[in-house]
Amino acid sequence: MSGPHADATRVLGDWRPVDPQQEALRQAFLTLLDAREDACLRACEPGHVTASAVLLDSAGDNVLLTLHPRVGRWLQLGGHCEPEDDTLAGAALREATEESGMTGLVVDPEPVHLDVHPITCSLGKPTRHFDVRYVVRAPAGAEPTLSEESLDLRWWPLTTPPEDTDLGPLLTAAMAG
Repeated sequence: MSGPHADATRVLGDWRPVDPQQEALRQAFLTLLDAREDACLRACEPGHVTASAVLLDSAGDNVLLTLHPRVGRWLQLGGHCEPEDDTLAGAALREATEESGMTGLVVDPEPVHLDVHPITCSLGKPTRHFDVRYVVRAPAGAEPTLSEESLDLRWWPLTTPPEDTDLGPLLTAAMAG
């Protein structure tokens, strides 16, 4: 066991959320990781661990969201772990860099939120994403560049995200973290 699997097991084993629902999710993530050596690979059909970035501007007042082409809603940046990722935080940072087009981003090494959601991803079959979410900070003056992975990228005030999202708990956790 190495790479993101070993890191996820260590990070989630050490992390102690204060919210009971987050603690229940942490236990579910650890159960998946214990049961499946491939838990961090998109090929793990029952569900797999993914890494997301709550990308904040340098002042910490705004969050960069992507209008996701497959989901059709505003979401945080992030995605699947890749074979070259050593850590989940590193995967979140890589995804944030790729999807935002910004350099000089810095990731906080401890997760701030967990989520499990059903999705039909690149496998083409219904599965679940066990999403580990990290705060990533942009340097002063950084501006995003639209990539093929987004229909749009936009800074949103942390306190007033788009109405069609369910990002409230994640953004609250990012502000507290």
